[in-house]
Amino acid sequence: MVTITNLVKRYGNLVALDHLNLEIKEGEIYGLLGPNGSGKTTAINCMLALLKYDKGSIQIMGQEMHPDSYAVKKNIGVVMQNVAVFEQMSVWENVDYFCGLYVNDRKKRRELVEEAIRFVELEDYRKMRSGKLSGGLLRRLNIACGIVHKPKLIIMDEPTVAVDPQSRNKILEGILELNRQGSTIIYTSHYMEEVEQICSRIAIMDHGRVLASGTKEELKSMIKTGETVTIEAIALDEKQLSEIRDLPHVFQISYNEQVLKICLSGAKHNLVRILHYLEENEIPFGRVFSELPTLNDVFLEITGKELRD
Repeated sequence: MVTITNLVKRYGNLVALDHLNLEIKEGEIYGLLGPNGSGKTTAINCMLALLKYDKGSIQIMGQEMHPDSYAVKKNIGVVMQNVAVFEQMSVWENVDYFCGLYVNDRKKRRELVEEAIRFVELEDYRKMRSGKLSGGLLRRLNIACGIVHKPKLIIMDEPTVAVDPQSRNKILEGILELNRQGSTIIYTSHYMEEVEQICSRIAIMDHGRVLASGTKEELKSMIKTGETVTIEAIALDEKQLSEIRDLPHVFQISYNEQVLKICLSGAKHNLVRILHYLEENEIPFGRVFSELPTLNDVFLEITGKELRD
């Protein structure tokens, strides 16, 4: 569906995209992760031929992407982070306007508009001016405007920013349904749990290039952290901390306000060994829990940065 090869984009001395390579297959929900300034938005704008780039190539649906690639653009839908609707127009008028950019036939357009409004569950608001909608409803309207023409490729740039949990769930359910209906989706987000929930493959970007890509399972297998054990309400001295640090498969510990966090490489019986040490040394403790690596662990280990802002 999308092939980006050795893409370079510079702003003066700043290299925004540094020989970026991406391959997105038809039918995927492809997660694009990275901190602000990593190059995600620049890459998207280059894909849409909104930015000129210095070097490389972009193919979408088998065709080289150019500003006048109108046949390709008709099959792309875009839902950007900043809501792009007309506040003085009603919900129905907004969706109809954006559909009209792609579909001339009025009867067909009416059918598509009604279907898109039903899809995002805005039937009860069709006559309301968009300027009066809540943030979550505005996000859903924004999605309806981007997908009303039934595009084969949908680019969603942080579509759930600043919405309530109920609206977020409806948006994620809608994305999965769009994918089931045949759309390939490129999805960017700062919410790791969303990406982990819906994306079939994920790329982690920083400094304008892909540092790692694969399924969430493949990404987790790339890092050293195999398990994180947290023990609360535990009082330890320096000698005990040193001994825990020397236990098999422990490669990092942190201890703050009587909470001990132990990072371990992938191995069996890590938790059993730690509990056995505490029992042997008669060290009392409170709650204990063990976590497998998350996408946030992957991101931190690969980039050394927090994804969330």
